[in-house]
Amino acid sequence: MMKRLPGSRPTRAQHHDRARQLMKIILAIAFCALLAVGGLVQAQSGDVLRIVNHLRAPDGACAATAPPFVQSDALDAAAARLSRGASLAAALKSAGYRVTEANVIVVSGNGLHAELESLLSSRYCAQIGAPKLSEVGVYDSGNQIWMVLATPFSPKVGLTPRQVEQRTLALVNEARAEPRRCGDKAFGAARPVRWNETLEKAAARHAADMAANDYFSHTGRDGATPAQRVARAGYRYRMTGENIASGQVSPEAAIAGWIKSPGHCANLMNGAYTEMGVSFSVNAASTMGVYWVQLFGTPR
Repeated sequence: MMKRLPGSRPTRAQHHDRARQLMKIILAIAFCALLAVGGLVQAQSGDVLRIVNHLRAPDGACAATAPPFVQSDALDAAAARLSRGASLAAALKSAGYRVTEANVIVVSGNGLHAELESLLSSRYCAQIGAPKLSEVGVYDSGNQIWMVLATPFSPKVGLTPRQVEQRTLALVNEARAEPRRCGDKAFGAARPVRWNETLEKAAARHAADMAANDYFSHTGRDGATPAQRVARAGYRYRMTGENIASGQVSPEAAIAGWIKSPGHCANLMNGAYTEMGVSFSVNAASTMGVYWVQLFGTPR
């Protein structure tokens, strides 16, 4: 660099050099400031998770018996969208998070972090201590915090096929043992049905097809009817009927739904049927998650 001589003026090139150096210094300072703020927000969000899990612990102020919340990046993104005015449904959809249940907590005020634990324990223990809620997302702007507590959509039936067989057969025969009305039609008590593996096989195929291809219908994707599916499975029938259900995660819930539906209830109470098979299929990527098929038959 050229030295300035006494009484001389800086050249235009020297002015440009000094301006560039000054800009580099300003940018460096701004970058360091951004890093500091980002680190602060991350630390504050981590503090929120620690505080919530401390409240949720058995010896915490909310005295819950549930396990600690797990941080979810998708729920963090949903919380950030809530801070920008999105609805909960829109925020979850945008974040790609499928939910079974969700709660939102929003708190604000000066000195918020210093008072956060006492504020949450005094107002939000019901949400923080809810055992079904297992994941959390946080967006922390410093003087306002958005939290999304949620149960992810994770359908499962906690029974083996043989347990489902035993439970559904018992429940169906209990229901058939008592007179009942199915819509506007009265049915007397019916004799018990017995389990049929061929009907179960036909039911399993249709349940798996609905789950894999995300549809819900008595008509298969190939146009097949319940009677045609039963015949393809090798069941020779004098009469047959089908019940289907979706979304339920237990035999009790599926059968309760069928009993409340007049048409399905009529199948279940039909005294002419002597055999039954039931199956289910699970696909978390499908709309309803769990699909049930119940087939009744009377063999030739």
